[in-house]
Amino acid sequence: MLLMPVSAAASEARLERMDTTEEGRVWEAVGRLDIDGKGFCTGALIAPDLVLTAAHCLFDKISKDRIDHSRIEFLAGWRNGRASAYRAVRRAVVHPDYAYDGAVSTERVRNDVALLELERPIRNTTVVPFETAPRPLKGQSVGVVSYAQNRSEAPSLQEVCKVMARQQGVLVMSCDVDFGSSGAPIFSFENEVPRIVSVVSAKAEVRGQRVALGTSLDEPLMMLRAELAASNGIASDLPPGVGRVVVGGLRNDTGAKFIRP
Repeated sequence: MLLMPVSAAASEARLERMDTTEEGRVWEAVGRLDIDGKGFCTGALIAPDLVLTAAHCLFDKISKDRIDHSRIEFLAGWRNGRASAYRAVRRAVVHPDYAYDGAVSTERVRNDVALLELERPIRNTTVVPFETAPRPLKGQSVGVVSYAQNRSEAPSLQEVCKVMARQQGVLVMSCDVDFGSSGAPIFSFENEVPRIVSVVSAKAEVRGQRVALGTSLDEPLMMLRAELAASNGIASDLPPGVGRVVVGGLRNDTGAKFIRP
């Protein structure tokens, strides 16, 4: 994967941990995806019964098999041991061109997106699904709301980071992401309204510069919705075999070091 050289600071704004309901009120539709109680990712509601996340969250790193999504639970607005809503997953679809093969590449990041259909819609008036928006332009300010390994009990917001490049359907951003941030929504703030423009797929290092990578949502999201509409989602009767989603450093042949957050 060829990434353009970057020179901007890796993170223009500090992470703001949102421990109280008041601090996180706007972000209640962002939640933690608990995977069989052994691992977690971040996801966000884009409809009362649809959660957007990264495709690689649905695969076991060791066996490379799909995880039985009946063992995945969405915890909307999870904060310090409580959630605004708890939902099991009824169906799940990943981008049809996504392949979990252990190597991180441009193609894999570009297709690293999934939709989870919940068993029941979330109708809580404090949990309002987010709209999506077309991919942002280079230089545009974006923000990330995520859980991570060292901040798993409350979401954190980095409101000001930049789109540094757009290459082959992949967004390169100066956002601060870490383990657990996989699938976290990346927001634009046009007219001060947060809209999801991407999800976190990986973090990378290019010439010592830490960056976040995500897919452009336009076409992938359209394909995922079509898959669900065609009843192609995998239902909850998959064979068991859930394992922890463990991530680590991977390197491709261009010298850029990729690490799934």
